[in-house]
Amino acid sequence: MIKPNLVLLHGVGLDHTMWEPATALLADRFTVIAPDLPGHGSRPPAREGVTLRDLADGVAGDLPVGSHVVGFSLGALVAQHLALHRPELVATLTSVSSVCRRTPEERASVLDRLRAAEADFAASAAASLERWYSGTDVSPAWVARTESVLRANDVRSFLTCYRVFATADAELGPDLGAITVRALAVTGGDDPGSTPEMTYRLASALGDCRAVVIPRTRHMLPVERPEAFVSTLTTFIGEPAHA
Repeated sequence: MIKPNLVLLHGVGLDHTMWEPATALLADRFTVIAPDLPGHGSRPPAREGVTLRDLADGVAGDLPVGSHVVGFSLGALVAQHLALHRPELVATLTSVSSVCRRTPEERASVLDRLRAAEADFAASAAASLERWYSGTDVSPAWVARTESVLRANDVRSFLTCYRVFATADAELGPDLGAITVRALAVTGGDDPGSTPEMTYRLASALGDCRAVVIPRTRHMLPVERPEAFVSTLTTFIGEPAHA
């Protein structure tokens, strides 16, 4: 049996390894493709001034036509850009822990985090880990793995990619309604950055989108609650077959 293609796009400062807990639960049903975004993991550092289009173009060649595309955080913005500009690649769109049309207050908050990273990258990485994992039952070994990936970033590359994360939702916002593929927006109920409000905002902006909030879960949903994430994702992908 030929398995459908499932593409997983990670968040800023991370790499494809963040998907391992979920991939272990998906590999029997899908051909899983988890590329590193430009400027991340095994890829060369991103150039100064990189754009969301650059990041999307940098992974478009990894997507077979008609893939189920899943993006996390920055990866969700990349996935949305692909669904908008390369719709032939995207059979369904899943945005995990995604921002959407930030308010002025939300924009100010993320730009404050960018300035903090510019001033002290190590302290910013530590603050991210606290924001993502504090109060969760994620194992110390996984937290340490995330920390290792974060700290391995080329700092200048990280900052230019983080600026895309901090600003590109404003670029996408006016055009989200032009995305026509079936979509899912899912986040953690306790995510302080990619909030449930943003997930409902995204679902309203897209033409055909379901919103799901996983209770008692923070930002790293696919790591913290892989079973709930996979159940939500596979139910969504399989819905047309059971209609």
